[in-house]
Amino acid sequence: MNEVRQHRFTPPKGAADMLLIRHGETQAAVRGESFPLVDGQGDPALHPDGEAQALAVGERLKAEPIKAIYVTKMQRTHQTAAPVAAHLGLTPQVDRDLHEVFLGDWDGGEYRFRAASGDPAFLRAKERQEWGEIPGAETTAELQARVRAGLLRIAAAHSDELVAVVVHGGVIGAALAVATGSPAFAFHGAENGSISRLVISGEQMILRGFNDVSHLPD
Repeated sequence: MNEVRQHRFTPPKGAADMLLIRHGETQAAVRGESFPLVDGQGDPALHPDGEAQALAVGERLKAEPIKAIYVTKMQRTHQTAAPVAAHLGLTPQVDRDLHEVFLGDWDGGEYRFRAASGDPAFLRAKERQEWGEIPGAETTAELQARVRAGLLRIAAAHSDELVAVVVHGGVIGAALAVATGSPAFAFHGAENGSISRLVISGEQMILRGFNDVSHLPD
C-alpha cells in the first residue's frame, strides 16, 4: 500500500439516511384569531413565501434517490412535501410522533405573541431549555422521547435507504439534541425550508448536516 486517501463518510451498512426538512413559513398569527386546531395544536397553512420555499425544496431534491417521504398531522408539512412528492411519484406517510411540540395554553398562535413580548414563562423556557415552563405544554423530555421513537421507527423501516422527513423546528431541535447529546435547545432555529441530515444505524444517530438553506430563494 503506497497511498492512502483521506476518509470519506459513508453510512454504515443497514443505516437509514434521513433528510429532516423544516416546513415552509406559515401564515402570520393575528391577535384574537386562533389558527385552526388539530388535536389541540395550531395548524396554520403555508404563507406564500412558504409555498415558494416548498417549491425550492422540491427542485433541490427531485433527483435524489429518496425512497419514502414522511410528514406529520399538520397541514404545513403536507404542503411542504407536496412538490418533492410529485417529482418523485411518492405518497407521503404520516408519522404519529413527529408533530410539533405541544404548547398547551399557548397553542393556536398565542406562543408567537408571548415570545415577541418576552413573557416571563417564555424567558424561563429559554433559560432552562424546558418547554414545560409554558402553561400546559409538554416537557422537553416528553418531546425528545416521542421524537426519538418516531425517528427510530422510520429508520428501522428503511435500511440502506434515503428518506425525507418533513417536520417542525421544535422537532428538528429535539432530534439533533438527542443525536449529539447537546443541550436541549442547542439546535433550535432551523430555517423554514431548511434541510438537516441524520444517519441512523440501530439506535445510533449520526449528525451529518444542519440548516442547509442553499436552495432557498433570497
